Amino acid sequence: MKLSEALEQCPTELLVGGDWRPGADGRRITVHDPATAEPIASCASASEADAVAAVDAAALALPGWAATPARERSAVLRRAYELMTERADYFATLISAENGKALTDARAEVGYAAEFFRWYAEEAVRLAGTVQHAPAGGGRILVDRAPIGVAVLVTPWNYPAAMATRKIGPALAAGCAVVLKPAGETPLTALAVGALMAEAGAPAGVVNVVPAARSGAVVAAMLDRPAVRKLSFTGSTEVGRTLLRTAADRVLSTSMELGGNAPFLVLEDADPDVAVAAALLAKMRNGGEACTAANRFYVHESVADEFGARLAAAMGALRVGPGLDPGTEVGPLVNAAARTKVAELVEDAVARGARVLTGGRAPAGRGHYYEPTVLDRVAPDSAILAEEIFGPVAPLVRFRDEADAIRLANDTEYGLVSYVCTRDLGRGLAVAGALETGMVGVNRGVVSDPAAPFGGVKQSGLGREGGHEGILEYTETKYIAADW
Repeated sequence: MKLSEALEQCPTELLVGGDWRPGADGRRITVHDPATAEPIASCASASEADAVAAVDAAALALPGWAATPARERSAVLRRAYELMTERADYFATLISAENGKALTDARAEVGYAAEFFRWYAEEAVRLAGTVQHAPAGGGRILVDRAPIGVAVLVTPWNYPAAMATRKIGPALAAGCAVVLKPAGETPLTALAVGALMAEAGAPAGVVNVVPAARSGAVVAAMLDRPAVRKLSFTGSTEVGRTLLRTAADRVLSTSMELGGNAPFLVLEDADPDVAVAAALLAKMRNGGEACTAANRFYVHESVADEFGARLAAAMGALRVGPGLDPGTEVGPLVNAAARTKVAELVEDAVARGARVLTGGRAPAGRGHYYEPTVLDRVAPDSAILAEEIFGPVAPLVRFRDEADAIRLANDTEYGLVSYVCTRDLGRGLAVAGALETGMVGVNRGVVSDPAAPFGGVKQSGLGREGGHEGILEYTETKYIAADW
């Protein structure tokens, strides 16, 4: 689909209580194409008053939606899945235009995003409670699941469709009403999702969408409303800590999917073809702009030369270009600040002795591009091993002892995901058990699945999204003591 056609179809006002309206103060958010750094569109920017109105609209819609039979809620989500699947090109075009990712990645995201609607359409009718005899006798213990209430959903720019549907799907399945506050870099996709939910049959006020240039003030205004009982946030650990402090004042239930620093372990018995293919996926999916991206590669010294050479050849062969170009495999980073950070991390590593196997620079010209890069023999004190790169750079560290590799992998405050490659499945599972992360990929570079619980430990977050666990995040457990 042509970008002009997609932009013509996409709403650009706030969605509040079923109505599309401008922001109360008339402010707009300018959306830029990362491939050119040029503006492509603008949308309304919510004020604190708009945010409060969205929460009030959700609170008004909540009782009716919570009382809606689960089968009917399921039908709305199933219809949303069908509509998103039918309009995959439309959504992929919007995603690529405002995020910069290659169309192939954007299309993959649309498929992934739609699956959350299908999965939670199925989970909506399977939210079971329990009944048991009280162990002491004389009564029954009934445990029920009730919708938690109005949920504020705050999503990042790197997966503008999938991060929205991963939250909207389980919230609506559980009977909650929501206010979605997307990232300022990628508001168009979120507004398109809001329009899709209305078309799928979500009643007015059940899904509200409020992009905002002043994110902190707008989210704080929403969290201050008594009707809000849930905050679900995906983003940096730094912002997550701030939101947790704010949520603590009202004792809100929170789900936090925060930063990562994913280690990728290549043991000496790893199949080189499997290891390189998994590494390429784990590193370059979404151009490296993913919290699940492999951030540190720990490679056994006996296979490090071969692995480094093969990974460098694979990454160096990727075609860099505008996301909307059908032949592009790696698009630009989202903005100039992101590219500057990546460049500084590479420069620091090289200054400390790392050897560049491929890439290592930002091409001249327009757009926020950075070459796919592989660094070998990265020093342990390099900043690139301590910070989330969020770009197409793979730093390699050699190890001799498996226990030392596990120690290095765990030596971080983050614990979202890790990867291990080995021909010995038993060994791989043992290493997976020793790694301090909420998810582990064994001989594969992608762990995300709508049917699986996604989330981290340590300072990578709280709670889980996806799987059956995902819908439980939007429920309250109600215990009823009864005699009959």
